[in-house]
Amino acid sequence: MTEILQTPKLVTVFGGSGFVGRHVVRALAKRGYRVRVACRRPELAGHLQPLGNVGQIQVVQANLRVRWSIDRAVQGSDHVINLVGILAESGRQKFATVQEFGARAVAEAARAVGAGLTHMSALGADAASPSIYARTKALGEKAVLETVGNAVIFRPSILFGPEDGFFNRFAAMARISPVLPLIGAETRFQPVYVGDVAEAIARSVDGKVEGGKVYELGGPNVLTFRQCMEEMLDVVDRERILVPMPWWLAKLQGSILGALPGKFKLLTTDQVILLQHDNVVSTDAENEARSFAGLGIAPQSTASILPTYLWSYRAAGQFSRKTEVQS
Repeated sequence: MTEILQTPKLVTVFGGSGFVGRHVVRALAKRGYRVRVACRRPELAGHLQPLGNVGQIQVVQANLRVRWSIDRAVQGSDHVINLVGILAESGRQKFATVQEFGARAVAEAARAVGAGLTHMSALGADAASPSIYARTKALGEKAVLETVGNAVIFRPSILFGPEDGFFNRFAAMARISPVLPLIGAETRFQPVYVGDVAEAIARSVDGKVEGGKVYELGGPNVLTFRQCMEEMLDVVDRERILVPMPWWLAKLQGSILGALPGKFKLLTTDQVILLQHDNVVSTDAENEARSFAGLGIAPQSTASILPTYLWSYRAAGQFSRKTEVQS
């Protein structure tokens, strides 16, 4: 009797070319899924191809502001993942457009083709927050669950890993500046490794995560902003002065830098508002198994991961004595 081979499931990943996306695509490809990456600039997503076998990863153009492009991207999909989010508004990329209306559009498209849905939000999402970012993240979650009741939603804390925009940024500053400003020096974070978040998302595609719930993902350690910087400086083997910045000055700086275009928008007033609140997994999420523990994943710490990529910021790079000791 001739054996009939089953075609692997097709997973469409919106925002798959970004920082989190490349790790999610890698996790899906290793499982044998066919992966369709939907992004605004397909010509900049060539780095994804080596993550899978020939023909396993396809890149298509899609924009959350253009509904027909979303519908086209999800055609034939068995599961849809939405990783799209922005930290600052720029041009036509507005918080409400991307994180609220865009989230609903992806959910409606997934529902139309009968696909499962995984949505990435952010820890701190709150419809009552004074931060537009946090409010639209919460409204996006609401739109998703109203549209696809069994959708899986993940809220990670601040993400770290190769190419992250947090530790890399401050490590780069430490190269040239004797002083590092701290906005919210005692604000608490629960840094989470991007690879662990990608694994959680992949497990939701596997069908191993109960839908209709919001999961909060944080690493094994809770650190203040100051402690994050101290650990980073220890890894890059540099001594720098850490200077807490008063909130009024931080907001003033945010209003000035936030008015700059594109990559020069290093800080906004909305981000300063976010930094005034802790970014840690809630007690309710822990007690209700809506965290890594409930997913059966043991998250990795900053201590085990940061040295694997921040060594490049040391004075002698890979040839530093600190690297030799750790190896």
